[in-house]
Amino acid sequence: MSESLAHQFKSGFIVIAGAPNVGKSTLLNRLLGQKLAITSKKPQTTRNRILGILHRPQAQLIFIDTPGIHRSANLLNQRIVETALTAFGDVDLILILVDAQRADPEAEKLWTKALTRQRRPVVLALNKIDLVPKPQLLRLIQKWQTVHPFQAIVPISAKTGEQVDDLVAEMEQTLPPGPPFFPEESLTDLPERFLVSEIIREKAFRLTGEEIPYAVAVTIDLFEEQKNMVHIYATLHVERNSQKGIIIGKQGRKLKQIGAAARNDIQTMLASKVYLKLFVRVQKNWTRDTRALRRFGY
Repeated sequence: MSESLAHQFKSGFIVIAGAPNVGKSTLLNRLLGQKLAITSKKPQTTRNRILGILHRPQAQLIFIDTPGIHRSANLLNQRIVETALTAFGDVDLILILVDAQRADPEAEKLWTKALTRQRRPVVLALNKIDLVPKPQLLRLIQKWQTVHPFQAIVPISAKTGEQVDDLVAEMEQTLPPGPPFFPEESLTDLPERFLVSEIIREKAFRLTGEEIPYAVAVTIDLFEEQKNMVHIYATLHVERNSQKGIIIGKQGRKLKQIGAAARNDIQTMLASKVYLKLFVRVQKNWTRDTRALRRFGY
């Protein structure tokens, strides 16, 4: 890259933060043009920091999708929120996502307090504007203008893509000059094993409805290519025998359904045929066990 072009080019790390279920993972997938972060109608689907890279002609935007910020007495959830708030100190720009349809005063209080300790630029995106009347949206913009000196407030719909390009333009303009951090073909820095475990966890979330709480973790036991096919063995860890029964289902039907749905997405991501074998194991009270949390990557 020539010196003159490097001066024009911008790059930086952007954390996407906000309350649970405001659409952070949906926005990240929309920005990247393909699925990277898992999504669910249930809040707190994201547990780890997911990194995605958006390449623009004159900029590279590196996004960190964080778990939802909320109060909780649960050790797992405390670790999750700590992960989200810690990310504020490691980036060039903070992108806060707010649900324009439904406020979350407790979560908003947490992240607005965290912003008072930051000097980094902050862009606010008001999401789900496709569900909000315009007069209500104008009142929301006026309200947030009094809360914090945001670099910009951009109404968007992560689901439909409305005004997402405007949001990207605002962020690109705010980033500091600098060379790209990643090659053009890079979409993420996450290993394939992690992405596979997230896909499996998403299918367990989606296909068990409200029956299974957030006591599901996934570990990859085997990941190797054999004769033009990727062989994957994975274990779904739950806290109780009753949860194990729900995930397996009658005559193993539910587990087969989870496996079939996961295999389709994994084959698309890896661009390869996949043999997927799933197991279910009870790890009692793992969400309150610090050793188990470390083992599962939290």
